[in-house]
Amino acid sequence: MMTIKEIQSIIKDFESSSLMTLELEMDDFKLKLSKNKTTEIIEKEEIKPTPTTSKEIETKPQPTTQTHVHNMIKSPLVGTFYASSTPSGKPFVEVGQQVKKGQVVCIIEAMKIMNEITSPYTGIVKEVFVRNGDVVGFDHALMRVGEDHEK
Repeated sequence: MMTIKEIQSIIKDFESSSLMTLELEMDDFKLKLSKNKTTEIIEKEEIKPTPTTSKEIETKPQPTTQTHVHNMIKSPLVGTFYASSTPSGKPFVEVGQQVKKGQVVCIIEAMKIMNEITSPYTGIVKEVFVRNGDVVGFDHALMRVGEDHEK
């Protein structure tokens, strides 16, 4: 079994490398990492959250109209979404707030590791699709960033 420190080291090395994907499988452990980003248009997407307990997880539906992917901030991993660094803290960003490329917009907790998610765009936060504590999947749309003149 790999330790958390070993996994963190692999992720850090992957992020700084020129590799676009990495798959590692050992005994009952499997790790998939990807840096692939797409610029396609989503026509219609049906999202059915997978329950993690006997209760169904309630999430705001993913955007289903023609939305350009280029302004979506998506989850790079499976985990729990946190809008702030502490349970009672102020959210990193809110709808209507200006964000800059590289600015931390949320945290995704995965395997007890807190991963800061940064915005790949500069603009205004137009929509937030998840709530604090929601479970998100890989490539799940977290928020939409747009220009000042957009609705």
